[in-house]
Amino acid sequence: MRLVVQGLGTFLFFVGVSGAIDHLWYQPLFGIFLNWFNRLVVPSLPVLHGHALLANLGLAVVGVVLVLWTESLRPRAEH
Repeated sequence: MRLVVQGLGTFLFFVGVSGAIDHLWYQPLFGIFLNWFNRLVVPSLPVLHGHALLANLGLAVVGVVLVLWTESLRPRAEH
């Protein structure tokens, strides 16, 4: 289960960074797959209008937090 959550966190990180790059410039790599948040979620939520960059960077932070949180739950080997 931990690997699934870490995979989701990694995916959210890449989606957030890709959306931020696409918002500032143009994202040529995997833009169709990685910019779904920037193209589907941001326009449909009125609170995010005008704050797309912040929303994408926030999504990247959520991804990093998920990865770090699940890594902190990992049992450590004792020496």
